Amino acid sequence: MSGSATNYQVCIAGTGSYVPKTVLTNEDLAQRVDTSDEWIFSRTGIRERRIAAEGENTSHMASEAARKALEQAGLDAAEVQLIIVATITPDTLTPATACYVQQQIGAKKAVAFDISAACSGFLYAMKLCKRMIADGAFENALIIGAEKLSAFVNWEDRTTCVLFGDGAGAAVLRRSKEGEGAILATEMGTDGNLTHILNIPGGGSACPINESNAGEHLAALSMQGKEVFKHAVNRMKEAAETVIKRADLQAEDIACVIPHQANLRIIDAIADRLTVPNEKVFVNLDKYGNTSAAAVAIALDEANRSGAFKRGENIVLVVFGAGLTWAAAAIRW
Repeated sequence: MSGSATNYQVCIAGTGSYVPKTVLTNEDLAQRVDTSDEWIFSRTGIRERRIAAEGENTSHMASEAARKALEQAGLDAAEVQLIIVATITPDTLTPATACYVQQQIGAKKAVAFDISAACSGFLYAMKLCKRMIADGAFENALIIGAEKLSAFVNWEDRTTCVLFGDGAGAAVLRRSKEGEGAILATEMGTDGNLTHILNIPGGGSACPINESNAGEHLAALSMQGKEVFKHAVNRMKEAAETVIKRADLQAEDIACVIPHQANLRIIDAIADRLTVPNEKVFVNLDKYGNTSAAAVAIALDEANRSGAFKRGENIVLVVFGAGLTWAAAAIRW
C-alpha cells in the first residue's frame, strides 16, 4: 500500500448511518428530572434523542453505519484498507473500537485505529484519510463517527442529560475517478487552554473510578454551556471561512452547510455569520440531540440520501468539540 510521492484527488464514495430504535423524548426526560419539552426545545432545538439498547455497544452501531456506507460505495468490506473510528465512548479503552468494527464487518485487510477528538473526530478522520489516500499510501478508507453517550451521562443533571444521544455515521473515501467529486479543502484546530469547559473528568489515569468516588458521577459529561457556545461559534465560523477560501468558493457557491448538531442557536449563529440562508443549512438535531463524533456523520448521510445536494454541488461541513477542537471541510460532491 505504499506509494511514490503523488497527489490523488479524494472523493466520498458512500455514506451510511445508524441510530438505535429506542426514542427518548423531552416528555420522557421530564419524568426523570425537573425539566419540560418547552424548556429543552427553546434552549437547544432538541425534541428527542436515541438511546442504545443494553448490550448495543459503540462498535455495533459503527458497524451498522459502515455496512450501509460500503453498500452505497459499492465496496466490499474485504477490500477496505483503512478504518478510523472517531469516538469518545469506546467499547473498551483498549483495543480500539475500530478493531472490533474490523472484525464485525469482515474487513480483514484493513489497518484499524481510533481517534479521540470529541465532536470534531469525524472531520479529523476525514483530513487524515484524505492525506493518506492523496499521497498513495491507501486506495480507500472507511471513517466512522460513533458514540454511546448514554453510558456517560449523569441522568440526574438536567443541564447535560437533555443534550446527548447515541448513534453512528460513516463514509467511504477513495481516489477520485475522472469527473467525480473531491474533498477540496480541510481545516482543523485545537485550543488546549479550554479543556476545562467540556470534559469527562473521571475514568482515565488521572482520576480512576474507584469505591471512594463511584457515586460522584466523575465519568459523566460536564459542560460550561455559555463558554462552549461563545468559543464554538467563533471557531466554527473561522474554520468554515478558511475551507471556503481555500476551495476558491463564495457563499453563493455552497449548496448545503452541514454543521455539528449540538444546539440550534449555535447553528443559526453560524448560518448568519457565513451569510448562508437557513434553507441551505441541514439540521436533524431535533431528532437525535448531540451525538458527538457521530453527529455530522449522521447528518451528512441523511442530507446525502434525502437529496439536500446533488453530484457536482459544493457542501461545507463544520464542527467543534471538547478539547477545544474544531474542524471543517469543503467538498465537491
